[in-house]
Amino acid sequence: MSEARSGPHDADALASSTLVLLRRLLDAGARSGPTVARRAGLSPHELTALELLVADQHGPSDLARHLGVTSAAASGIVDRLVARGHVERVPDEHDRRRRRLDLTDSGRREVVAHLTPMFEALVDLDRGLSEGDRAVVEEFLRGAIDAVERIL
Repeated sequence: MSEARSGPHDADALASSTLVLLRRLLDAGARSGPTVARRAGLSPHELTALELLVADQHGPSDLARHLGVTSAAASGIVDRLVARGHVERVPDEHDRRRRRLDLTDSGRREVVAHLTPMFEALVDLDRGLSEGDRAVVEEFLRGAIDAVERIL
């Protein structure tokens, strides 16, 4: 009688302490966006749009693609952010027919105010790593990102 090989769906393999913690991290990350958005009085898409605009300039159609919504839905999201004073529509300097979205100081403060405590804790955690520990963590996280991105 041959022994069954353990595979990726084996309960024991999925119960390692690192994989349990990784699942908890992914779950906490998935819950954090809607929670922060609710506290800020924003929809999850509005918060994600602000986060995208903190990182880089985008136009309304770029936001639609990033958010996975229609152009009309993205336009509504932008309208609400403009009405709150978090975003401005400005002519694109390369193509005056297009508009780009600029994050205002108000929009930047909105994102920073809600996310700073998490970022400060993560920076402190990172500072506590030795170079050797950091290399191991980086290798694990790169592999985890690759694994998650396989389903995207």
